[in-house]
Amino acid sequence: MIGILTIEREFGAGAASIGQMVANRLGWKFLDREITDEIARRLHCKAEMVEQHEEKLDSVFYRLMKAFMRGSFEARVETNNFELLDAEHLSVLFDKVITQFAAEGNCVIVGRGAPWYLRERKDAFHVFLYASYEEKLRRVLASGKSRHEAEHLLETVDRDRAAFVRKYHNKEWPLRYLYNMMLNVKPGDEVAVEEILHGISLANAKLAP
Repeated sequence: MIGILTIEREFGAGAASIGQMVANRLGWKFLDREITDEIARRLHCKAEMVEQHEEKLDSVFYRLMKAFMRGSFEARVETNNFELLDAEHLSVLFDKVITQFAAEGNCVIVGRGAPWYLRERKDAFHVFLYASYEEKLRRVLASGKSRHEAEHLLETVDRDRAAFVRKYHNKEWPLRYLYNMMLNVKPGDEVAVEEILHGISLANAKLAP
């Protein structure tokens, strides 16, 4: 039986709201910010620091900044000490945290490379959400962003995600074969939720003995 739903997305496609709606319908845990918070807890740093660098490559400025942070900031992950909070270490840590959350089952996980980390699990259903630029811009503006900020985010966020996946997984993003379903969210969140639930139902029927 399907016990894990991962939602990968283009920026602005409404994954958080759609994922939360699906989780509510199924009675499952919704894991988005919780993953960032767990990473921050393990690294003994603020969640905002993790948010700034998850699914992004390190900038030259950040690499320089890290050099000055040594001594005042140390991150401990299980038995390993990471003195630097960088994309490569975060990639490894996201793998561990997502795998552990998934092991508990009955959860919806948004982003963070979850479809890749959980690609071997038979009880996981993977969805990719996308939309036209105009639809994504509309959604981001509706969230309260200024037009300038919205346009900047739409231009850069997915580019950073693609570069992150290319560098640390040697794959192109999105990797279409990972997904059970790819959905255009233009028809609305309710439609997307129903399509996802229907897909999970069909997958369960296929898995049934």
